Amino acid sequence: MPDLRGRILDEVDQLRDEMISFLGDFLRIPTVNPPGDAYEECAHFLGDHLEQHDFAVEYFAAEGRPEHTTDHPRVNVVGARVGEGAGSVVHINGHFDVVPAGEGWTTDPFGGEVKNNRIYGRGSCDMKGGLAAGIFAFEALRRAGARLAGTVEVSGTVDEESGGFAGVAWLAEHGRFASDRIDHVIIPEPLNVDRICVGHRGVYWFEIVTKGRIAHGCMPFLGVSAIDHMGAILEAIRTELQPALAERITAMPVVPDGARHSTLNVNAVVGGQPADGIQSPCVADRCHAVFDRRFLLEEGFEATKEEIVELLKRTAARVPDLDYELSDQMIVHPVRAPEGSPLVASLQRSISEVLETDADIVASPGTYDQKHFARIAGVEDCVAYGPGILELAHQPDEYCDLDDLVNSTKVMALTTLELAGTA
Repeated sequence: MPDLRGRILDEVDQLRDEMISFLGDFLRIPTVNPPGDAYEECAHFLGDHLEQHDFAVEYFAAEGRPEHTTDHPRVNVVGARVGEGAGSVVHINGHFDVVPAGEGWTTDPFGGEVKNNRIYGRGSCDMKGGLAAGIFAFEALRRAGARLAGTVEVSGTVDEESGGFAGVAWLAEHGRFASDRIDHVIIPEPLNVDRICVGHRGVYWFEIVTKGRIAHGCMPFLGVSAIDHMGAILEAIRTELQPALAERITAMPVVPDGARHSTLNVNAVVGGQPADGIQSPCVADRCHAVFDRRFLLEEGFEATKEEIVELLKRTAARVPDLDYELSDQMIVHPVRAPEGSPLVASLQRSISEVLETDADIVASPGTYDQKHFARIAGVEDCVAYGPGILELAHQPDEYCDLDDLVNSTKVMALTTLELAGTA
């Protein structure tokens, strides 16, 4: 076994240039979400590569999902290499959608440029780099001649940046991802190469609509301003709720430290007439606001929502004519890998061997597809581990350090060897 482990690490080093070339091509496919560009092209790019390396490949279009359209089909790809015995099934999953490039880049966001031992591009960090590392971890095992008892699987899935409902969630709902088919899942999100992410906080996205009464702008006293009433709600949130949230802290090791607290962000406020359009003088009779509440494992969803409901009731009781509507937009419950997870223990050993340091155990400030593996597929032994610096995600000049890319590939290869076992 020591000789095999050494051969695997050597193979990863030999694969370095091939992996960088693959990742560059991967980054040049602009899989921007929204709206979901080039998904089918990207799925087949990954599938063709996997087929060339002894994987049986399946494609899954997310039929029935409203976002799956003729113009923007939601196509996922799964590759499997069946083992020679009865070992565990190790699955590496990564999303290949990326957020829009945005402004401020000094390199081509879809160029895959390599310089200063880094590869640049939207998705290099979050998380095409991680998926490439997972794919080449399995390839290193093959080239080293590792005869695995268990099966290895890799999937490229869509729409994680918008909730993952046409990706991992769809595959779990349709039984392709399930606890009787998969034992361990590594999601190579960019949490830094020496950290293992065991879970994430919960999310409650909700919308509040205030309803006023239109009137002439020169006689606002004859109307009711929905914007003023939304202002009263926002002030109540700022003075009553947010100070209380700041006092709450989770026992989960969420990073950075500020994210260990409960938080509430106002994502958007839209009211009245378009400020950049042709206007008429009117009192706003409608105002919308969308909120992002991140709640802790210790809080739970029911108490989180009830707190919002009660705040709205109190505000309406003291503001005459306040008429509002609360609607849920997205609910994600917190998740955490189980204590004693064999996957966490194996990754710790592999990180110690490759990086010669102890791994940090962390939890994510935001959610990722662990929620669907745990809550829908029932695969609890699931963590995030991969290359990339968390703070670079969604930033201009996003990059992945090439040494981190190689080292995370080594870690995932050794962990897969241990968990799948040898025939």
